[in-house]
Amino acid sequence: MMNRFVVLMTALSISTTVAAQVGTTVKEGAKATAEKAEQYGDTAKSVVASGPNKSLDKEKARIHEAKAHHHAASAKSAAKRIPK
Repeated sequence: MMNRFVVLMTALSISTTVAAQVGTTVKEGAKATAEKAEQYGDTAKSVVASGPNKSLDKEKARIHEAKAHHHAASAKSAAKRIPK
């Protein structure tokens, strides 16, 4: 009876850890995708804009690119920590 309980608790803790890492990976991947979409939108706006708005949109696109890179790296790191 006690062995079954220990095995059950061990399996439960492992599955919880795996679910948390998968959730983090998915969440960070979604954030990276959203930032990339915003980057492309700001880049497109800068193409048709003129004057100060053009440089502002280009800078926003660079910021979104950096954020997307950060979230993608976080997702990759979380994916590596998922037990196999």
